Amino acid sequence: MRTLTKLDGDSSRARRELHDHIQGSGPLARHTVDSHGQRQAGASSFHESAEKHVTGKATYIDDIKTPQDALHVALGLSPVAHGTLTKLELDAVRQAPGVVDVITLHDVPGHTDIGPVFPGDPIFVDQEISYAGQCLFAVAATSLQAARQAVKLATLHIDEQPASLDPVAAAGRQEVVRPTHVQERGDWQTTLQQAEQTIEGELFIGGQEHFYLEGQACIVVPTEDEGVMVHTSNQHPSETQKLVAEVLGIPFHAVTVEVRRMGGGFGGKETQASPWACIAAIIARRTGKATRLRLPRSEDMRATGKRHPFHNRYQLAIDAQGVIKGGDITVIGDCGYSPDLSDAIVDRAMFHADNAYSLGDARVTGHRAKTHTASNTAFRGFGGPQGMMIIEAAMDDIARRVGEDPLTIRKRNFYREGRDTTHYGQQVDQKQLLHTLVDTLETSSDYWARRQHIRDYNAASPVIKKGLALTPVKFGISFTAQHLNQAGALLHVYTDGSIMINHGGTEMGQGLHTKICQVVARELGLDLDSVRISATRTDKVPNPSPTAASSGADLNGMAARDAASKLRERLFEFAAGHFEGGLDREGMRLEHGMLIAGIGESERRIPWGELVQTAYLNRVSLSEKGFYATPLIHYNRAKGQGRPFYYYAFGAAVAEVSVDTLSGEYLVDRVDVLHDVGNSLNPAIDIGQVEGGFIQGMGWLTSEELKWNAKGVLVSDGPATYKIPTYGDLPKVFNVDLLEGHPNSMASLYRSKAVGEPPFMLGMCVWSALRDALASLADYRVSPHLDTPATPERVMLAANAIRNKAL
Repeated sequence: MRTLTKLDGDSSRARRELHDHIQGSGPLARHTVDSHGQRQAGASSFHESAEKHVTGKATYIDDIKTPQDALHVALGLSPVAHGTLTKLELDAVRQAPGVVDVITLHDVPGHTDIGPVFPGDPIFVDQEISYAGQCLFAVAATSLQAARQAVKLATLHIDEQPASLDPVAAAGRQEVVRPTHVQERGDWQTTLQQAEQTIEGELFIGGQEHFYLEGQACIVVPTEDEGVMVHTSNQHPSETQKLVAEVLGIPFHAVTVEVRRMGGGFGGKETQASPWACIAAIIARRTGKATRLRLPRSEDMRATGKRHPFHNRYQLAIDAQGVIKGGDITVIGDCGYSPDLSDAIVDRAMFHADNAYSLGDARVTGHRAKTHTASNTAFRGFGGPQGMMIIEAAMDDIARRVGEDPLTIRKRNFYREGRDTTHYGQQVDQKQLLHTLVDTLETSSDYWARRQHIRDYNAASPVIKKGLALTPVKFGISFTAQHLNQAGALLHVYTDGSIMINHGGTEMGQGLHTKICQVVARELGLDLDSVRISATRTDKVPNPSPTAASSGADLNGMAARDAASKLRERLFEFAAGHFEGGLDREGMRLEHGMLIAGIGESERRIPWGELVQTAYLNRVSLSEKGFYATPLIHYNRAKGQGRPFYYYAFGAAVAEVSVDTLSGEYLVDRVDVLHDVGNSLNPAIDIGQVEGGFIQGMGWLTSEELKWNAKGVLVSDGPATYKIPTYGDLPKVFNVDLLEGHPNSMASLYRSKAVGEPPFMLGMCVWSALRDALASLADYRVSPHLDTPATPERVMLAANAIRNKAL
């Protein structure tokens, strides 16, 4: 068992504390319910589907029942990374047992390019093959086994050509999916030329497989009006609606997309869930039958994009105290074969190349390299983590250069008064929280006492070395594409007083639906049990933005709040003039399932159910729509300047590791996290998000290694060859706390802050702690080069390199 705050081996105490937390008693009760037990926004509550999750009642795509004659789809994928498809022989496939239909590019009735933002993503290969795993054709059969057996009967004639797999070389040849972008502030050239000293370095940052538990899956059912109903595991229903309609050549309103929940998304279902829905929709319309398509894990991993690998480098001007005066940073994103979302992803890497530090006069350049791999895509953090890594590497490097502790150097370079403007021109609001967070964590984690203990330990231990690192996070919240920062909601109150809320966000396990229900309950003064949420559907709330950019609760919560507050005001106006004797409109409120008007002896209370029934009988609308658009944000791309983010979320984490410097194996001994979520909407869920985000970030930087062979074929295509963190990888001590008493300075939802992506980057402290342990091999005078993921092999090689350098 684990508690919401600590993993310390005391299982009985942990079990009691968790039970008390759930029941609303014990030391965590203040986070569990409000004083009246209503579990509204701001209070901890179970995930709205928690019971369904643990009992197996939660319905995912493969659980949806379809007619007996439903078809199953298998895909023919390219075995080579680059070449020309000269001939595709499919007669044997069509004649195979159980096969009902076979389609290629020539069978697509409408658009054949389904690029989400820019063109470049054909639904099937015509001639040019751009990556191993690209879709050539699809087979529909009466059973999944029949479809998969039939695919193997295809004869492919391919003129294979050398694959471009090196993004640095590709960028050097100007082989890019989108133009290079530059952000700069001040005279960085002169600053570098006149610097007391300069320091430079480079870092390869590996990609990451999403490894959602529920793979890519959809069911498409043809409808009587020549349209389709699409059930899909999908973060962006409106984009899928658009692409399916365009592929079929029908109006958008003829396509309805529904998403009840996903078994994980992490960005991998923002754009890359749409192709499978498009293929299934074509077959459903051609055959008139319900059509299922779900990718087996190995095909899913080969056919879909990953987190972008990056090659980054820096040159910085510093003074004798290690304070950055300016510099030049370059990030090269490996985008794969097409644009997908790479323009915005590399932009965000550029926006976050400073992390929590003032760069002074600086230039940041971002290249979008084209390679013959699957088109890389969104992943939790959306390029931000890759951008942050280069400046965190620089902090450690500077510390070794000037002979200071890395934490001291980090604190000296934090954004502060007089140096609070980023290289893209946005002023860092609440910058003092960086100092508050780090100072608090520095004390609570006993950083300096542990630092001395580790130095003493390492001096006496020739093989096992310990490392310690504290790293901060500053993460901008908003879509960098301005038009996506909007959301809608639809609220219905039924005559028994129960409420149904629908919004444009999607649930992928992160608790978004729970928070939205809590918002509505709070606005209408009801218990959470009175509010239910339905599936996300494009015929309920049109044109929703993707559930991404950590904006799900911010945007959809504000839209739901808008709908609930408008309905509440309508009921107030009705009640003030309807009930006998009149009600005092001033100060009227909804609390604890009651409409309350007046104070003291003149106070009147009307039960919520009575209010709703009376309003209905008097023909008052009990339905309302809500809308929200994020204010203030803007970005001038031509100038590379603006305010792309509504606010920043902050965090910090300390990691302690033990490294066997002969084998490279290591353990994460302890982690302490303090994270800023403003006024938390649901502390229990937020702490869970921080814990999960940290472990996923740690996995990205340590064990999750993507490997392609020399011909560009992915060989790490399953759990046997791709290692995500497991329970055994958890730190032995894992302390997680939310920063309290510091509400968001911006007018966000109840002054809360986003929690989806920022905790992911807290995992950087583990990588930095590994470097710290390795640096002890040279008495902390050398900063080891350690690309990511920092697998035991890489750690061993780094240790050998330091020993050789010392000799």
